[in-house]
Amino acid sequence: MPLIVLPTSQLLWVRVAALLFTCVAFSVAAHGAQLHHGGMADWCIFCWAFSFACTLLVLLVEQFGLQARAPVSWSNFPITIACYASLLCLSASIIFPVFFLKDQRLCGDTRDYRIASTVFSCLAAVAYMGEVSLTKARPGEVAGYMATAPGLMKVCQTFVACIIFILVSDPVSYDHYAALKWCMAVYCICFILSMAVVVLCVGEYTGCLPIPFSKFLSGYGLLEVIMYLTAAILWAVFQFDKQYQRSQASSKLITVAVLTALNFLLYVADLAYTARLVFVSA
Repeated sequence: MPLIVLPTSQLLWVRVAALLFTCVAFSVAAHGAQLHHGGMADWCIFCWAFSFACTLLVLLVEQFGLQARAPVSWSNFPITIACYASLLCLSASIIFPVFFLKDQRLCGDTRDYRIASTVFSCLAAVAYMGEVSLTKARPGEVAGYMATAPGLMKVCQTFVACIIFILVSDPVSYDHYAALKWCMAVYCICFILSMAVVVLCVGEYTGCLPIPFSKFLSGYGLLEVIMYLTAAILWAVFQFDKQYQRSQASSKLITVAVLTALNFLLYVADLAYTARLVFVSA
């Protein structure tokens, strides 16, 4: 009678742990946390459910040896998913206790369920960070672009941009001045370009570009650094300068300013890595 023997490795157990932690997090939250639909509750559930579903897909493909039949680059897809999942679970681990535990008068069982979801969300974030650490490219190692530092920074750039979109859209805080509309345009353009790079790498479409991929990365990286520098300056001036300030700065506006500066630094580091890859290696 044939037996199915599953190969074991440290990476496999990390993925299984992440799968279990995310499953428990959203199951407990949906079962007994008494969350109202909409807003941050749906965001947290989405973070855990999306991470669980993608990790399950990666595990099934690898255990059944279907990597060659997958319509994506398997040297790029798993680590991209792991990086997004780590950021999603990390955001849920921060948002969930802030919105659903802090200053909440809850009965014993409901509070226990919410605490359990928070704990398992934190464990899932740690597990996904461990997966990224295990699968990222080492110096001198041949790996997919998304496993390199610039590739991982692309994921972080798009994720930070998504958080900015959420913060500036409710309420809308960029329609008072043309400079703020420019900032919003910068966020959108840079998000689209970074996401396009992720899709091109994961889908193995980099060869379809009319110019070499390395030159494309250098050119658009320099453009994004310049655009984000203008956005970081203009957002701070038109939101916090008393001459232009329409109301007292809220925590959301301050957070957007911090995230804009963070993304600017990510784009600078990305450009530096890319320039070193293109010019120093050559």
